[in-house]
Amino acid sequence: MNFTYLLLALAMLVVPVMLLFVKKIGFIRMIKPAIPAVLITGLVFSIIAAILVLMGAWNFHPAYLTGVFLWKVPVEEFLFSMTVSLAGIGVYATLNTFFPNNALDKFSLSFSNLLMGIGVAMLIFTYTKWYSAASFGILFLLIFYIEYLNKLRFMYRFYRSFLVSLVLFYVAYGVISTLPIISYTDVINLKLGAIPFESHFYFMGMLLMSIYLFELFKSKAKA
Repeated sequence: MNFTYLLLALAMLVVPVMLLFVKKIGFIRMIKPAIPAVLITGLVFSIIAAILVLMGAWNFHPAYLTGVFLWKVPVEEFLFSMTVSLAGIGVYATLNTFFPNNALDKFSLSFSNLLMGIGVAMLIFTYTKWYSAASFGILFLLIFYIEYLNKLRFMYRFYRSFLVSLVLFYVAYGVISTLPIISYTDVINLKLGAIPFESHFYFMGMLLMSIYLFELFKSKAKA
């Protein structure tokens, strides 16, 4: 039994816990919509992880795990999906509080269309690789739904929070990929350090789902 991945997942809670003490943000009032958002995101991405394991695209190394599995996926993966999503929501809430100006929002749809175009192109070239296809496909579907079928408008705020959250991403996924806690066997041959290129889009999809659900539950609470 090893607690490496468990401790990494719990370390992501440092961000939201610190924000609880910043009164201006009022993060404690956001916990109610944030909890179901991260629970659903954690469940969805754990199912995706289970499929990737089943297809042989991911391999978890037992040396860094507690040994408790669900659907062939370690419970740490479910916990990590939740805690990193909660940390991302914390970054999102912080930026919205201290930088409320949305002047660049008019460019968000164009950027979303660019990302969807990249997603389609990558799917065409990587459709035989499970992790690549999952990363680009999930992000494409989420962006398309949010931009064209959903009434909540927040994508500019999401994009800036994603850029800041990349600090968390490189710390967490750097550890995951370098040890490695997870081996990726079905990816394109492009990495930043030890981190597969696809992981950036996988993380973006995870963060986007959690923030969309956060905004959805928050809007329903106000209705």
